[in-house]
Amino acid sequence: MAKARSAPDFIIIVVTLVLLAVGVVMVYSSSAVVAAKMGDPFFFTKRQLLFAGLGVIAMFVTMNVDYWVWKKWAKTGLIICFVLLAVVLLIGREVNGAKSWLGVGAFGIQPAEFTKLAMAAFLAKWLSDNQKLIVSFRKGLVPTLGVVCLAFGMIMLQPDLGTGTVLLGTSVLMIFIAGARNGHLLGLASLGVLGFAGLILAAPYRMKRITAFIDPWQDPQGTGYQIIQSLYAIGPGGIMGLGIGMSRQKFLYLPEPYNDFIFSILAEELGLIGAATVLLLFLLLLWRGMRVAAMAQDLFGSLLAAGIVGMVAIQVIINVGVVTGMFPVTGITLPFLSYGGSSLTLMLTGIGVLLNISRYSRA
Repeated sequence: MAKARSAPDFIIIVVTLVLLAVGVVMVYSSSAVVAAKMGDPFFFTKRQLLFAGLGVIAMFVTMNVDYWVWKKWAKTGLIICFVLLAVVLLIGREVNGAKSWLGVGAFGIQPAEFTKLAMAAFLAKWLSDNQKLIVSFRKGLVPTLGVVCLAFGMIMLQPDLGTGTVLLGTSVLMIFIAGARNGHLLGLASLGVLGFAGLILAAPYRMKRITAFIDPWQDPQGTGYQIIQSLYAIGPGGIMGLGIGMSRQKFLYLPEPYNDFIFSILAEELGLIGAATVLLLFLLLLWRGMRVAAMAQDLFGSLLAAGIVGMVAIQVIINVGVVTGMFPVTGITLPFLSYGGSSLTLMLTGIGVLLNISRYSRA
């Protein structure tokens, strides 16, 4: 094990903290109206600050823990996540139609969020230890995807298509980077498209989301309501925005504006300039993250970094695509900005691991 030769990537730290700060401000701005009806306009903001604080502590702890530790515990961590996924199906709390929470009262955890990071660590270990096998469909690709599909299936039983999609997309990205054959992946991608089509057809509410995506005005008070209200927020923002705190759509028009649709409120209040700046910050974070992956000291570190970066990238693409009407509505938070507990703290934990990998960069 080599000794750390440099400080962690300073740009990743700064960009992450800036995005986190923007998120806290936007959570307050977008949630104050709803929270005031609960008796405390700072209700969601206080909790976001708590989760952000815990996440930042976790980030700085994992930033100083040698990333090789995660290779040692990757298998155990994934097994624990599988157990939690099974437990949540039995005794979990249902929120917004998904039985995905474990906890008491207002506090809880989402095992699916832990599973995303645990799967990235497990795949990084498995693929780095068995790189020569990944070109084999039967000996390499099938066993690897079998584990991924098991996790995806358990998450879909909740059901949580959004989180499952992020996990599946991140896993396939890591498998591709590890050297799997393009022909094998393309063949499985075709089956995957058919599988997703089956999942959509199997649940009427998912089919309604597809029809709402194609033409939300067919049911403006039902399935098309969220995307219409989201576009009503983005459009008036114009170039400069209406100003912080001046959103109109947060006045009980856009459901849960502090969560999945926080980017809509951000675009309404900060305009094209603010929205573009946030997207540029994400691009800067992803570029530095892929640089860490490319310069990592070993294959495990490279794959783990790529998995963490891929997880962030996929969530940003899907979330922004949904709020702008490019993708059907699905429950995906915007990293570092959306209100959340497990998703925020786990994402910051992942960034901490990425920062530790950067300390061992060959650059």
